[in-house]
Amino acid sequence: LALVLLLILSRFVIKGGLAGAAVYMVYDQGLLGSGVQGAEALKKAQEALPPAIQEWTNYFGWEVRSLPPTPKFDFSPSNSWNKGVQTVMSALSVAPTRACECTVEGWKYVKELVK
Repeated sequence: LALVLLLILSRFVIKGGLAGAAVYMVYDQGLLGSGVQGAEALKKAQEALPPAIQEWTNYFGWEVRSLPPTPKFDFSPSNSWNKGVQTVMSALSVAPTRACECTVEGWKYVKELVK
């Protein structure tokens, strides 16, 4: 029993440590900041990807004659973030009205069943 508890506890600690490290890394790279910081982080990732792939292929001894160019993203994190916030706020603003409508329809349905 003690061994099982130790195993469960160690798995929890390892998973918690990995999750904490992932959150710290995301925070450290600026992905939790403003849209401008997110765009800068995306730009840095696009610049760092080809050399990293070349380094790994050299490390493993794979021969890669030419890498395809990295895809160019026409993506604005700040615009996407703003669109997401607007969508969520719109859904939250109509939620009480929709809830009332669903409640009225539900009561009508129950009354029809009881008749």
